[in-house]
Amino acid sequence: MSDILIVDDEKDIRELISEILGDEGYATRLAANSDDCMDQINAEAPALMILDIWLKDSRMDGIDILKTVKRDNPDIPIIIISGHGNIEIAVAAIKQGAYDFIEKPFNIDQLMVVIARAMETSRLRRENSSLRRRDLHSGEMLGQSAAFRKLKDQLDKVTKSNGRVMLTGEPGSGKESAARFIHQNSNRAGAPFVTVNSASIAPERMEEVLFGRETPERGIDKGLLEQAHGGVIYFDEVAEMPPGTQSKILRVLTEQQFTRVGGTDKVRVDLRVISSTTRDLPSEIAAGRFRQELFDRLNVVPIHVPGLSERREDVPLLAGHFIEAFNRTQGLALRELSEEASAMMQTMDWPGNIRQLRNVIERILILGEGTGPIEVRELPGEAAVPDEGRIVLSGGLATLPLREARELFEREYLLTQINRFGGNISRTANFVGMERSALHRKLKSLGVVTTAKSGVRVAHLDEEAEEEDL
Repeated sequence: MSDILIVDDEKDIRELISEILGDEGYATRLAANSDDCMDQINAEAPALMILDIWLKDSRMDGIDILKTVKRDNPDIPIIIISGHGNIEIAVAAIKQGAYDFIEKPFNIDQLMVVIARAMETSRLRRENSSLRRRDLHSGEMLGQSAAFRKLKDQLDKVTKSNGRVMLTGEPGSGKESAARFIHQNSNRAGAPFVTVNSASIAPERMEEVLFGRETPERGIDKGLLEQAHGGVIYFDEVAEMPPGTQSKILRVLTEQQFTRVGGTDKVRVDLRVISSTTRDLPSEIAAGRFRQELFDRLNVVPIHVPGLSERREDVPLLAGHFIEAFNRTQGLALRELSEEASAMMQTMDWPGNIRQLRNVIERILILGEGTGPIEVRELPGEAAVPDEGRIVLSGGLATLPLREARELFEREYLLTQINRFGGNISRTANFVGMERSALHRKLKSLGVVTTAKSGVRVAHLDEEAEEEDL
């Protein structure tokens, strides 16, 4: 996209502008009518358009072409020229998104100045689009656990289609990263990825934000749907969308078009839709807060994004990734996790999931003690231990006889280690220093069983066995 498309019904004008631009080192293409113009744009979008406002024997005049191009290819600057120009036409063109307006007969020097500025604008827009696609919120996916491998396999499959995807999972589990992974590995990777933060937009502004606004004074303000044309629209926390907006989004998904607030023209869009939620949408539907029809449209491919409690094996890997990222972006110390800290972090509760882990790592690095390994005492709250390697007994444990306290400790310790290693008995046995058969016998005696949950083995207490022991 580096040439200039010249659209004018007068052959002499087309060729004159082309020759002038050729002398300045620009490549050009020529079109005599609206059909030829649109065919060339659809074949390959130009870096800039010079467009005559009056086109003889054409289905569309310059304003119609301008509106269509700005809708479908908003980054292309368009310079309007006309031999019948007046201030009203100039204002109309600018309101519809024209870069500038020049009246025939034009001054060559003036035309070249405007073209040079417009080409620079085109270059900057392309660079900005490229930078947006390399956003820090990249679609990089990290993990080795069974739950993560299952997620990655599902995401790989949906990148090959344009099907609508519904991502579910706990807050902070990485649903947006999963959505970006789908986008960046699909055939829409070069097009926009636009996020709709449903929970942060005031209900009374939702339609204007999504559909845009059209006023005589300001012209067109494009909404998020129009900005995402050709790419992906990501509805984050879709359950927070107001009921009235849900109905209109349903219509957009059905018809692939909408009308801006205050406008009358139909705006066509080509979008892939990815949604996410932390809520139980069937329950929201039963309560009348979410439309069944919209759920059916969005939930074509449901994918569960596991929280850290389902992928504890990945905690050290993710922590190391964040340490490197903060060193690269903020210049914070490039530290390692000690073995004790790594093990402790795998046993901790992470209700905020990956987001919470990232925040904890950042806080440790900012308040940290030098450049040595991160130790257990630097971890937050309940993870800290006293000096001399002692541990703090809970009040309940401290009041029990030795035999009962030992059994309770062993049970909780082994539950923690099994969950830490994703239910892998062999790795757990190796870590705790027991033969696999001996560990099985110990678990049975303590009433601990393992069950499958979301693709990973999870250890828990066998309540019936515990009742029998009592």
